Amino acid sequence: MKNRENPSKLVNPAFLPLPLGSIRPAGWLLNQLRIQADGLSGHLDEFWLDIQESGWIGGNAEGWERAPYWLDGVVPLAFLLDDEKLKEKVQRWMDYILTHQHPDGWLGPVQSGRYQAYDPWPIFVMLKVMTQYHDATGDSRVVPVMERFLHRLDGLLDEQPLFVWGKSRWADLVLSIYWLYDRKPEDWLLDLAAKAYEQGYDWRKHFAEFQYKEKMKAEDCIQSTHVVNNGMAVKQPGVWYRQSRDQGDRDAVFQIIKTLDKYHGQATGVFTGDEHYAGKNPSQGTELCAVVEYMFSLENLISILGEPELADRLERITFNALPATFKPDMWAHQYDQQANQVVCKVSEDRIYTNNSAYSNLFGLEPNYGCCTANMHQGFPKFASRLWMKTPDGGLVAAAYAPSTVITESDGKPIQIELKTDYPFDDTLQFTVKADQPVIFPLRLRIPNWAEGAKVSMENGDPVHAEAGTFYCIEREWSGYTSVTLQLPMQTKIQRRYHNSVSIERGPLVYALKMEEEWKQIGGEPPHADWEIYPKSAWNYALQIDAEHPEKSIEFNSQPVGDCPFSPDGAPISAKIKGRRVPEWEIEHNAAGSPPESPVSSSEPLEELTLIPYGCTNLRVTEFPALD
Repeated sequence: MKNRENPSKLVNPAFLPLPLGSIRPAGWLLNQLRIQADGLSGHLDEFWLDIQESGWIGGNAEGWERAPYWLDGVVPLAFLLDDEKLKEKVQRWMDYILTHQHPDGWLGPVQSGRYQAYDPWPIFVMLKVMTQYHDATGDSRVVPVMERFLHRLDGLLDEQPLFVWGKSRWADLVLSIYWLYDRKPEDWLLDLAAKAYEQGYDWRKHFAEFQYKEKMKAEDCIQSTHVVNNGMAVKQPGVWYRQSRDQGDRDAVFQIIKTLDKYHGQATGVFTGDEHYAGKNPSQGTELCAVVEYMFSLENLISILGEPELADRLERITFNALPATFKPDMWAHQYDQQANQVVCKVSEDRIYTNNSAYSNLFGLEPNYGCCTANMHQGFPKFASRLWMKTPDGGLVAAAYAPSTVITESDGKPIQIELKTDYPFDDTLQFTVKADQPVIFPLRLRIPNWAEGAKVSMENGDPVHAEAGTFYCIEREWSGYTSVTLQLPMQTKIQRRYHNSVSIERGPLVYALKMEEEWKQIGGEPPHADWEIYPKSAWNYALQIDAEHPEKSIEFNSQPVGDCPFSPDGAPISAKIKGRRVPEWEIEHNAAGSPPESPVSSSEPLEELTLIPYGCTNLRVTEFPALD
């Protein structure tokens, strides 16, 4: 399956990412990024020693992956917000790193790795930092520094092939090699990419011959079953497709996603891994690092392959799994989140395969500090990939959130503003501004779930837009032009573990709203550690019409506030009937597996409140169904 022969040039991406700063977040997304900047992301370097005294800036603390991880999210956050304080922090770090390259080209501390003196893995992350920083600033030091390091790496890999994390995560290196090649198309870069491919783990083969169909036993866990490695691996065949030109690599992306869904998938679009494959039980955990890395994989795959279903998946994860794993003020996070998460506490008797008793606390560094460092890229990178350019000079709205994009077509400036409360509302209002007349195509993604979508311009009649496609409007744009996209959100159910049901509407998954008691167990606010206990019942089975679920559920909306991803700030709630199932109890300090549906219960029928998954801290997402 591996082929060393390189074509003379790479396959062009379907969509071209815009330079960092071209997209300006607005509405709820701007508020969310501000919350992030005011929380751990914007302040971690002020008190967390692994950043504050990092070996990457000459300190004595950790000099491996944590500072690169933090910068990988803070760089886009700073420039999306145009936040002077954050940009000053970024500049200080980048000035040090760019001026302290070793004479031989190595970057960062030597002997910082845990396995060998020269461990290239953390530098893969730092290269991603540099590419973003360069796109935002145009700093002329970046390209020569990257070139010198890659030449050093080229020689090193002949003596010391990729190992452990670098071997599993080689596609992250290749992304940066291609970034450089797209600007300086020199053949040695493609040779280096091929060398990384040959030395790297073969994820395409791993999933073609997939053997890990159940929850892993601790003694069987290996690098290839690690949840974060798999989140990164989703993109590997698609990234390599640019060089291989092999349709099998392109197809493998979708086969990987399908396989993960089939054996380990969760209702939110992610898969379990606590710390390794953990099956489909909704009480198993998913590591936060895997969530943000899966998002990053999808963001790159959307650019390379241009398939709308990849953006559907990106939105599903971003609007559900991502915010649910943070305290609403983003001063604390979990290591593991659970789809059925009814208590978060120190649990020596626990359901997790590998992870510790502290894994689903909300805290500064629960279980392990990698997520403390790596969580920051989620929302900023999503915001920076909402809009992309197309090779024909057009623009594509790949994913949706309130924003403004400022760019040009045919050398003429254009601006598109999107006003919307999506995903909490189904109406998206675009205003295209062109000071000079210019012809370009505007493509709007129509999600697979949006049957009956309509597009209308100015005062014209709505036009049907087919679900699962990019709807293209090609015309001359001049002055201000209004385009409205209506995405009908129908209530649907998924059949899940033990024939349980989960409820979705548009890109949002819904979960039981629970009363909570927060208990501080360590640290000092704002960056303290918290347990959460339920103050209301959770073990309900739903009374639902599986064929017509909309008849069983009543949705209600309220204005989107400053903190929508919180139980009290949830912009949408739903009412549904259910009965308690007393035999469904806590097991291993987690909700037991849902009883096989359908179930019977003689308990009174109650009205239950559901809210979007991303707004919850405690929740039930997969419910038994009443007979």
